[in-house]
Amino acid sequence: MQQTLMYSRFERLWHWTQALTVILLLITGFEIHGSYALLGFETAVDVHTIAAWTLMGIWALAVFWHMVTGEWRQYIPSSANRVVAMVKYYAFDIFMGGGHPHHKTRREKLNPMQRLAYLSLHVIILPGAVLSGLLYLFYPSWGDIGLGGWSLVTIALLHTAMAFAMLVFLTVHLYLALTTSKEPLGYLKAMVTGYENE
Repeated sequence: MQQTLMYSRFERLWHWTQALTVILLLITGFEIHGSYALLGFETAVDVHTIAAWTLMGIWALAVFWHMVTGEWRQYIPSSANRVVAMVKYYAFDIFMGGGHPHHKTRREKLNPMQRLAYLSLHVIILPGAVLSGLLYLFYPSWGDIGLGGWSLVTIALLHTAMAFAMLVFLTVHLYLALTTSKEPLGYLKAMVTGYENE
């Protein structure tokens, strides 16, 4: 095995900035929802709005970077049999000492389940959260743009559903990233330094 630069400086900066922004959005969003009181409603709304615009900026830069560098190919779904092999690994083999069915390389960083998870994050969860959030934010202008008949309750429920989907993604992501590498916290170290064994 050799140490390979698996994650570029931009990927690491994008990852950590996006992670911190998403966590801030979840904390402030659930406070706005009334789950607890931490910052106060008005401050939570202001911080949530700033964080949302920040995330959209980060997202736009990341989409541009993925298109220019060709890294978008990392998210192309794998064949069904490779996905099944990964499900079997995470459900059984990882606990029984079975071998990992995916061998990470610079050209193929994401295993088949990661490809599906990140694709759903980037195509369903984030866009759903952003679009419902923008509709929520610009609710007073709905009549001006022909959306006067829409239900704010429906948009609010969709936005909350996307928040819970993001929370589930984040929880599973952290669990797998912190517990499944060969060396303790190996994946965390790789996302800090950029280097990982290939």
